[in-house]
Amino acid sequence: MLKGFRDFILRGNVMDLAVAVIIGGAFGKIVSSLVADIINPIIGATVGKPNFGSIVLHVGSGVVTIGNFINAIVEFLIVAAVVYFVFVLPMNVVMARLKKPQAAPAPTTKPCPECLSEIPLAARRCAHCAQSVA
Repeated sequence: MLKGFRDFILRGNVMDLAVAVIIGGAFGKIVSSLVADIINPIIGATVGKPNFGSIVLHVGSGVVTIGNFINAIVEFLIVAAVVYFVFVLPMNVVMARLKKPQAAPAPTTKPCPECLSEIPLAARRCAHCAQSVA
């Protein structure tokens, strides 16, 4: 039982996933800092509010912090853009270069010169109009 668990844990894709989660967490902190320390002050310089977190709605006795949600959306868009432009787009380019062009399959039929229906290449007469085909 423990041998099977050990084999599962030491399998390459499980270790890759663990590394990806750790790197993703660290990258998330970097993006949060980018949004909080660079992007929000730039937006604040143009709009007037340095942080969307100050945008709130008062509903009855409760407070709805819409600004925190907007901050999370900005962070998500930055992460999505970085993942796309740094990982997905270059990988698609590499895969397109590595992909061998597919040769068109050899035709197995030809058109009948009389009725233009498709007939096998080895046929001597058209099955539709009985025209002799060379």
